[in-house]
Amino acid sequence: MSCFGLWINAVWISLLLLLRGAFSNYSEDQCSWRGSGLSQQQGSVEQISLHCSEGTLDWLYPKGALRLTLSPRLPSVAVGPGGSSSGLITACVKPSEQFHGAQLYLERDGVLELLVGDRLESSPPPRVRCFSRLPGERVALFLQATPHQDISRRIASFHYELRGDWTARLSLDSNPISSEDACRPCNNTEILMAVCTSDFVVRGNIRSVEEDENLRAAVIKVSTTRVFRQKYALFTGNSRLSRRGEIRTLLQCGVKPGPGSFLFTGRVHFGEAWLGCAPRYKDFLQAYTVAKAAQQIPCELPVD
Repeated sequence: MSCFGLWINAVWISLLLLLRGAFSNYSEDQCSWRGSGLSQQQGSVEQISLHCSEGTLDWLYPKGALRLTLSPRLPSVAVGPGGSSSGLITACVKPSEQFHGAQLYLERDGVLELLVGDRLESSPPPRVRCFSRLPGERVALFLQATPHQDISRRIASFHYELRGDWTARLSLDSNPISSEDACRPCNNTEILMAVCTSDFVVRGNIRSVEEDENLRAAVIKVSTTRVFRQKYALFTGNSRLSRRGEIRTLLQCGVKPGPGSFLFTGRVHFGEAWLGCAPRYKDFLQAYTVAKAAQQIPCELPVD
């Protein structure tokens, strides 16, 4: 076969692979889904089911509709102010800044509530939307494609998280718990449990506090003197004593910069640290010492 013939075959194979990827809907795993609306019929609804506590959905060239049910295997409940063991599950969705071509609804008992509308080019980035559901309650996410002459640049994409703990409910577009509950100091029992269950546990000082207008949150700039645990690389630096990071909390809590060493704990929410319990380190150390002597600590921490 001539070189020209080999080149033609290679082009055809590449084209077929590209078309197969564009026209097929497929699920990457049980946590995330990525697919195309090009193979969907107008007015059709594709059913999707995911089974993780977090993941992503990317719908290229939206057409028709998607109905997404989330059935996660949630981790154990974390502790913080306003915590509850009622079994309430909080879900949050964070649309991408380029969310186009569809509208996202919450479907609860057959009734649709708009969460995210189709964005115009000049629209501000969509905010995180959160909602709660009780165990056994029938809830789904419904994406409806919006008609457009040109769908070539339309992608409806979002990241989701589901939590059985209080920290997800601190944000951002919903407020199921009052700011009074969210902002009150943790008691000793909550502090000791937070040390065991949080995504991050660090000792440090507050350098400054800034305002994040998009999230309507306070951003606490922290210098750490010790990182006991972090699930992700939230606090980074060249040495153990020069790590820095950011922690977010509600604006209503009125956090101010000031002297002193604190023990910061909390959860990671869409890649960002959110504050849980944050006692002064000397108060934590006293509570920890008393509980350890009484053999009532839920887990050990290598304290100074």
